[in-house]
Amino acid sequence: MAYQILNPGMQLWLDPDHDAVAGYVSHAGYRVVAGAPICAFEELPAVTAAFADDTRLACQRVCYFGIQDRLIALLSEQGPLTRFLIGAQPVWRPASWQRIIVQKASIRAQVLRARNKQVMVSSWPAELAANHVDLIRCRDEWLATRGLSPLHFLIETDTLGNLADRKIFVAERAGRVIGFLVASPVPLRNGWLVEQIIRGREAPNGTTELLLDAAMRDFTANGADYVTLGLSPLSRRAEFSRTPQPLWTRLLFAGTRWCGHYFYNFDGLDAFKAKFAPDLWEPLYAVTLGKNGGIGAFYAIAGVFGGMPPTQLIGRAIVRKLAHTIRPIDRRLPSMLLAQLDTLRMVAQLSIWRERS
Repeated sequence: MAYQILNPGMQLWLDPDHDAVAGYVSHAGYRVVAGAPICAFEELPAVTAAFADDTRLACQRVCYFGIQDRLIALLSEQGPLTRFLIGAQPVWRPASWQRIIVQKASIRAQVLRARNKQVMVSSWPAELAANHVDLIRCRDEWLATRGLSPLHFLIETDTLGNLADRKIFVAERAGRVIGFLVASPVPLRNGWLVEQIIRGREAPNGTTELLLDAAMRDFTANGADYVTLGLSPLSRRAEFSRTPQPLWTRLLFAGTRWCGHYFYNFDGLDAFKAKFAPDLWEPLYAVTLGKNGGIGAFYAIAGVFGGMPPTQLIGRAIVRKLAHTIRPIDRRLPSMLLAQLDTLRMVAQLSIWRERS
């Protein structure tokens, strides 16, 4: 999280007494914090206590999102808390990547397919990549295919303005940019978070795999010990027995996974990451301080990712879905209904245009 809290939209809480910072977004009475506060480990108890005091003064509650066992153990010593397993992140030792390529014929075939299509991947310096017009074009082409409006918080797409210390790998074909990958440092683990993999409209099959292969080879050559593709929300690959979930939580997650696939393919994202044969899956949690922080915290989390109240996010998602699906069924509808749908399509497209502008 050390670099993700520098992305647009994050609020930074600074604690000069302990040389610490926490990145968070406020919504619905909660401060949803990106991971643990960033500070020396021995300062963490004092820093979390100071942050909790400051949050109470603001008449809000604390929700730590995407944390692991280290912080949970510390917080449990300070008072009651509510903990939920929100998913898992896949982890690789870069030195094992070559073995994975040899063993996984499907990945190897995709890499070769992209190479046969004359796709070339190169590393760009941050100074060149920052707000580069071709990278922005690819990102916008990719976003146009998504069922949801652009999301924020820990999956912010507007990252090209601040690429300090990040690695950027760019895929080109016939001199035209068709995709890119952004990796952010994980300093204390001597590793990297693959924060974005973007495919433009003209990218052939295998471009994603070729980008990841180039990045992994670079990480290996530079002695990295750790690589992750980040959180797979609602993933069931972590060891759920470590965190028994209340029945209402299991039902909520199941309902979100089932309903959400129309707009955000949770299972598809999870399967995509799993196909690269990670060495392990690390469980990630959301924790609220105090008891009875369940439904309110989930509502706040949905709000910070959507950048708006969840009900409004769902409404916009439905409009975007209509804008993308009305055209293919045009030929099966009578002309009178088509006239009505043309009006609806114009309203949907206007909503998307306003959102982008």
